[in-house]
Amino acid sequence: MSAAEPMPAIEVPAVEVPAVEVPAGQVPAVEVAAIDKVFNAGKPGEVAALKCIDLTVVPGEFISLIGPSGCGKSTLLRLIANLTEPSAGSVTVNGKSAKQSRLDQDYGMAFQQAGLFDWRTVAKNIELPLELKGWKRAKRRARALEMLDLVKLPDRAEAMPWQLSGGQQQRVAIARALAAHPPLLLMDEPFGALDEMTREHMQAELLRICGETGTTVIFVTHSIPEAVYLSTRVVVMSPGPGRITDVIDVPLGAGRDDDTRETGGFFEKITEVREALRGVELGMGARGIEDR
Repeated sequence: MSAAEPMPAIEVPAVEVPAVEVPAGQVPAVEVAAIDKVFNAGKPGEVAALKCIDLTVVPGEFISLIGPSGCGKSTLLRLIANLTEPSAGSVTVNGKSAKQSRLDQDYGMAFQQAGLFDWRTVAKNIELPLELKGWKRAKRRARALEMLDLVKLPDRAEAMPWQLSGGQQQRVAIARALAAHPPLLLMDEPFGALDEMTREHMQAELLRICGETGTTVIFVTHSIPEAVYLSTRVVVMSPGPGRITDVIDVPLGAGRDDDTRETGGFFEKITEVREALRGVELGMGARGIEDR
C-alpha cells in the first residue's frame, strides 16, 4: 500500500452479549434489540453510528457505556430516551416503546453541564419537571425540599444556580432528574467537567442516591475507574459504527465507598476494562476475536 492510499477502515466484530436474568414478575428496565443507527442515510455525509446493538438492562442495575470518542455511546443513550429514532431494530423501556416511555416521563436525564436555569431558584429548578406534569404548588415544593435533603443541599433551596459550586449544581441536576420518581436515570458524562476530588465525591453520592431510590442507571463515561466504581456491568464499545465488543461484570457489592478504590478487585476490573479497550484499539474484539 502506498503512502498516499488511505488505510482501510477496521470493523470490529460484535460479540454475543451474555443473557441476563430478569427477576420473575418484572420486565427489563431497557431492552435494545438489533439496533442500527445511520445519520443522513442515502445522502452525502452518511454516517453509520451504531450497528447490531443488543442490550438488556435489569431493573436496579447500574450500566456504564465506555469506548473511544465517536463510538456512539451518547447516540445509544439518545435512542433509549427517544430523542432520535433507530434506523433498524427496537428499543423498549419498562415494557413500553421508547416513545411512549418518553411521553410518560419514565426516565430522568443528566448531562455534563447541569443545565440549570439561572433565573430560577434551586428549588424552582427541581420543581420544573413536576410543573410540566401538573403537580400542585405545595406538592411540588415538598418534593423539591425532599430531593434537596436527598442530595445533601437542604439549605440551598432559595439559592440561585450561579451561587453554587460545579459539584453542587450537578447535585441539583440529579435532584431535578429524579424529582418525578422516574425508574430510569440516563446520564451522559455528568461529572466530566469536575475536578478529581469532587468527581469521586459525586460518584459516591450518586451510588448512595440510587441505592436509596432503587433507580436503574445507564451512564456514559470515558473514565475507566469511574465506570468500574459505579457499575454492576461495564459495556465496552468499538469505534463507529459502534458495536458492543464486551460486557464486563463488576461484582464489587452494593456498599462501595472510598476503601473500595483501594481493593485488589477494583484494580483487577480496571485492568480488565482497559484490556478490553486496548483490544478495540487493535481492531480486535475484546475477547480476542480477530477481525473478519
